Amino acid sequence: MVCRVSERSVAPVMLADDVKALSIPEVAQRLGVPVSRVHQLVRDGHLLAMSRDGALAVPEDFLVDKAVVKGLPGTITVLRDGGYADEEILRWLFAEDSSLPGTPIAALRSNRGREVKRRAQAMAF
Repeated sequence: MVCRVSERSVAPVMLADDVKALSIPEVAQRLGVPVSRVHQLVRDGHLLAMSRDGALAVPEDFLVDKAVVKGLPGTITVLRDGGYADEEILRWLFAEDSSLPGTPIAALRSNRGREVKRRAQAMAF
């Protein structure tokens, strides 16, 4: 099924203000792709977007160098397949987890994707 980004649910602001978010044009610049490609990444579940100050934004922690954090798209897919809404996924990715330790997104950024994916699979099923 093909849907427009505007048809995709956009998570309302629920993350702490200290979580830096980038506008869609800023994400496009960081990734070196057109804005339309960023919309496609959101639509396809490779990135999650949220509404911040009335505009679409992507948490900066979802990017590393000029790429999406390794393991993030797969984690999003596992949780979506398990019935989690984008808002819940965002909240979980930035929630402290003493068993990791840290947050799931921090673990993904430090190349501990297997641990994160295991937890996501356990939550989803």
